[in-house]
Amino acid sequence: MLKNTNVVLGVTGGIAAYKACDIVSRLKKLQANVDVIMTKSATEMVQAHTFQALSQNPVITDTFNTPRYWDIEHISLAQKADILLVAPATANIIGKVANGISDDMLSTTIMASTAKVIFAPAMNTKMYENRIVQQNIEKLTSLGYQFIEPASGRLACGDIGRGKLADVDEIIEFVINIAKPNRDLEGKKVLITAGPTRESLDPVRFITNHSSGKMGYSLAEAAVERGADVTLISGPTNLSPPMGVRLIKINTTLDMYNAVMKNYIDQHIIIKSAAVADYRPETVSTTKIKKNEGNLTLTLVRNPDILKELGCLKEDRVLVGFAAESDNVIENAKGKINRKNLDFIVANDITEEGAGFGTDTNIVNIIDKNGEIEKVEKSSKREIAHRILDKAKKFIK
Repeated sequence: MLKNTNVVLGVTGGIAAYKACDIVSRLKKLQANVDVIMTKSATEMVQAHTFQALSQNPVITDTFNTPRYWDIEHISLAQKADILLVAPATANIIGKVANGISDDMLSTTIMASTAKVIFAPAMNTKMYENRIVQQNIEKLTSLGYQFIEPASGRLACGDIGRGKLADVDEIIEFVINIAKPNRDLEGKKVLITAGPTRESLDPVRFITNHSSGKMGYSLAEAAVERGADVTLISGPTNLSPPMGVRLIKINTTLDMYNAVMKNYIDQHIIIKSAAVADYRPETVSTTKIKKNEGNLTLTLVRNPDILKELGCLKEDRVLVGFAAESDNVIENAKGKINRKNLDFIVANDITEEGAGFGTDTNIVNIIDKNGEIEKVEKSSKREIAHRILDKAKKFIK
């Protein structure tokens, strides 16, 4: 519930502006007090009267217009806000705030507010991936502003890729977690591995997998929110690290092995969500391998089993593994629990729609060493991250 929480919703002129109506409705049902600021472009998409009816508060559409019905106890929206949510957030508003520009009511309010600011970007894929936009996002993230990763899919312009406004459920859940943080992991150290690894063949080519790192980064973000001291060991991804984590970047499985072995000792919880390469080339060519007649034969050698070695060194640490399977999911996952001395494992069927690599959602079974199985239906990776941390907390001695 969000009772007595003041949420200021900034609506910008993206195609997804209509979804902000559902956001207001959902926040009101959670008993939040909602004020809406609309940019001029947003009013071309949705009428202000709609937001006024849903929020039961006057809607501000211009810097110099004073609402007709204003609670004089609230000197300004900037001071009133506990959370300032911008959804959808266009490249324009992100760029303004990143560069200190305040030329309308929304940007001015953000600049004047000390509230927690959350951006939910929504824009064309190429625009979202533009390096300037990404630099603006990275800059704001480093300054403490928070971002809800956009979803992937077909956009209004016909392009397919990242840029869709995140699902309203995910946005609401994000707001709840920010407004009412659960600090139950304060004083605990959590080590998380994320993303893929890369095994070079030559200076040009490498072996890798489809992992995006989203599950591991969601775990790191959730653990920080809950007060943990988080170390994130990450293979190559396109993700921005959550604010407050200690990030260690690696490339190969051997790199990850060395980083984990160097940092595992004082951890309370270790969550091994990275998708590491089980094998690496026996030799790496120092020059580009040229195409010749006939086939190319590669000799691969076994990489160290990081999770199994951690299981041997486990002691009182909580150890969590992941199993991405395409068949016999439960059976294969249970086998890993025993072989690697895990407290529990998070297993998913990568063939299921909405699960697996590169998606913003997942469908998992959380299986513990006592045989208990918790099925988590299709949910955001952020929500699943909290479910995993809830489970890990039960095993802390």
